[in-house]
Amino acid sequence: MSHLTFSATGDSFITRRLPSVEESSFTNLAKIIQQTDFRFTNLETTVHREEGYPSANSGGTWAMSSPDVLKDLQAYGFNVLAWANNHSLDYLHDGLLATERYLDEANFIHSGVGKNLAAASAPKYLETKNGRVAIISVTSTIHESGIAGEQRPDLIGRPGVNPLRYETTFYVTQEEMKALQSIAEKTDINARRDLSIKEGFILPDNDEVFYFGQYKFVQGPETKKVTTPHEADMKRMIEKISEAKRQADAVVISIHSHEMDGTDKAEPAQFLVEAAKQSIDAGADAIIGHGPHILRGIEIYKNKPIFYSLGNFIFQNDSVEKLPADFYTQYNLNHEANISDALDARSDNDTRGFAMDQRFWESIVATWSMQDGEITNIRLHPIELGYGKKRHQRGWPTVVKNDDIIKQLQQLSEPFGTEITIQNGIGIIKT
Repeated sequence: MSHLTFSATGDSFITRRLPSVEESSFTNLAKIIQQTDFRFTNLETTVHREEGYPSANSGGTWAMSSPDVLKDLQAYGFNVLAWANNHSLDYLHDGLLATERYLDEANFIHSGVGKNLAAASAPKYLETKNGRVAIISVTSTIHESGIAGEQRPDLIGRPGVNPLRYETTFYVTQEEMKALQSIAEKTDINARRDLSIKEGFILPDNDEVFYFGQYKFVQGPETKKVTTPHEADMKRMIEKISEAKRQADAVVISIHSHEMDGTDKAEPAQFLVEAAKQSIDAGADAIIGHGPHILRGIEIYKNKPIFYSLGNFIFQNDSVEKLPADFYTQYNLNHEANISDALDARSDNDTRGFAMDQRFWESIVATWSMQDGEITNIRLHPIELGYGKKRHQRGWPTVVKNDDIIKQLQQLSEPFGTEITIQNGIGIIKT
């Protein structure tokens, strides 16, 4: 007989220290988190003291925070972190390894990143008085240079993240295919690819597949886009779930994914839906999604929750203290410009971007129980992060009674057949 309790949030892009642990805005929220066994957030920043070089590319903002912010995550009660995401390599391998060291020193259970692919993909285990929980973390949103390398008997691997890549196939009609092939022939868009095949650097294409630049097209009866999980990544993930299932009372999967279906950030990509369900088929007990910084729908699949995105928990990407020259250059700023100038340029003085979209500043904390392997009592606690405030003020979460947040989640979850009721300002899902 086992009874485990869980709490989960989305992204914690934390760059500032908590102003107080005595205010009700903190204590009310910490109480919800601390009453559970497994307490999760996604760490969306590197934590070190400038111990890495800025990468040539970033997750959007070069994310670096003082290791002291880990004390504040602990103050909330978090004991499990994922950090496989698009910011893991913002400060290259040195920043990654420094972050890993500080997480270890803080005694966090953390997963999804490591010195090689085996370390990055390994299940990590949280020991609680009520049972053992495994966490496996992946990200689909990462530059290829950030993917952990597999080690060999004769050569070490490469530090990086545990990837969940995906394949995109565009299906077009016969007429559309002929047009693409004609354009490709006239523009030489495939010249480099053709030469690489000829010289043996990549394998020849399947006869049914036509590449137009980097995009894969297949002729079919209708025009559509299909995304599917990368076969090798999905296979590795399933193998790790099988391993963890035999070593723990529950297995939780963290998936960081910005990718969407169509043009709506609230709609999870096809491959994400498929990967989540395959993970549960393999034995996972819950899927915690995050990445787009807004809420996505919730699906109950085989009596297991799939949170396609829990939005933001802490969101302070507008209060980073330093950014590399690359950031300034893209906004035509020179060395005389300071960090405030750079952030003003990105947001056009808070008139565009995240600051103007209320969805980024309203989210939930999810809690649930697991009794003898069965999920029960899923509760959704609304939080707000300071929409409309100045950028140095917003970003901290506060528990609120805001039925509109739950109603939004009701609409997002309806296509998945999930019914959410509202009781005393809290969303309830019956399983």
